[in-house]
Amino acid sequence: MDWCRYRFRSVWDLPAAPAAVYAALERAEEYPRWWPEVREFTPLDERTATARLRSLVPYDLFVTARAIRRDPGGRVLEVALGGDLEGWARWTLSARDGGTRAVYEQEVEVRKPLMRRLAVPGRPVFRANHALMMRSGRRGLRRWLDM
Repeated sequence: MDWCRYRFRSVWDLPAAPAAVYAALERAEEYPRWWPEVREFTPLDERTATARLRSLVPYDLFVTARAIRRDPGGRVLEVALGGDLEGWARWTLSARDGGTRAVYEQEVEVRKPLMRRLAVPGRPVFRANHALMMRSGRRGLRRWLDM
């Protein structure tokens, strides 16, 4: 097992139409307005941006995200990640019970030196930190969509 590799999957059931959820998720530059752990998001061009992420564990992650798939018809958004996390992340949306099921999948290798040094003992903490970040994001997006 490579202790520096992670695979995450989160499912968010949201009481809004898939088109509205897709539109909100597509505008990643607005994430800091509704997702507290996305501290900064800076577009570099039409497909690339940098982000600073910080959850409960007191360290920042800096990533570069490059859009590799924007498919409104298929309701899929996917980015390639570089920086402190290297890999990819993808949102896949589907209609469900009058709302939307948003599935977030991510496969990354941690590149941040401190996290690599703490890979074995820190793994449960890093996974819990990610889960808290995703829970907070779901709550924030629900409130954002209600506006």
